Amino acid sequence: MVSAFFLFCGCVEQANVAVVEKWGRFLRLAEPGLHFFNPCAGEFVAGTLSTRVQSLDVRVETKTKDNVFVHLICTIQYRVVKENADDAYYELQNPQQQIQSYVFDVVRAIVPRMELDNLFEQKNDVAKAVLEELEKVMSDYGYSIEHILLVDIIPDAAVRKAMNDINAAQRLQLASVYKGEAEKIHLVKKAEGESEAKYLSGVGIAKQRQAITDGLRENILNFSHSVSGTTAKEVMDLIMVTQYFDTIKELGDNSKNTTVFIPHGPGHVKDIGDQIRNGVMEASCSNV
Repeated sequence: MVSAFFLFCGCVEQANVAVVEKWGRFLRLAEPGLHFFNPCAGEFVAGTLSTRVQSLDVRVETKTKDNVFVHLICTIQYRVVKENADDAYYELQNPQQQIQSYVFDVVRAIVPRMELDNLFEQKNDVAKAVLEELEKVMSDYGYSIEHILLVDIIPDAAVRKAMNDINAAQRLQLASVYKGEAEKIHLVKKAEGESEAKYLSGVGIAKQRQAITDGLRENILNFSHSVSGTTAKEVMDLIMVTQYFDTIKELGDNSKNTTVFIPHGPGHVKDIGDQIRNGVMEASCSNV
């Protein structure tokens, strides 16, 4: 009696799992590496599945609570669970179609209860709800849902334009408020500066007049002590007339006018002295 054995060997690549059947019935899973099969006993490799993370983009059109039609783009990352690869191989013929159907169902159940602005703010809540539903369903078929990303929310073109117009109008309004406040601050600071400048100018003029008065008083006293027999009034008249002519000379040197008309004569000189003296005395009284 002679016994004969026929064995075939096969290699399963990394990040893959092979489904081995015997006479058309599931036998076992073959992980990456070298494996021997006995075709005479009905063993053969029915197929292989990848255990890498796969990505599926799903575009869903739905309507929000405020009647705005939007397109949501979801990215689903999923993989085959190695220990349950037989369920993934035998239970689902088209897993991508199954995942897409559940995404449609969950998104179209949640988004119509949300307004457009809230949808942008709570898109992570929508993705979380889709993830929970898919994990609960797809785990029975040997698939694991790794991540779900709501990567984009695209409203209708007319709605996007209206939103941009509203945003632009709000920014222009805010810019006008800031500009008005800036101009107000500028005017207030300018008025404060002018007020301060006038105050300082007045203080300077007052100090100047006080200094002139003190100087005249000192000159009168010195002249009275130096020249005996002179009265304070005579000294004051002399000083006033001297200053008057000094002023006329300075006016002629610095002014662009070439001719200056002044009263002339002994009587006019006395009048000029009286006017200057009275002006100085009034200024001194006003500073007291």
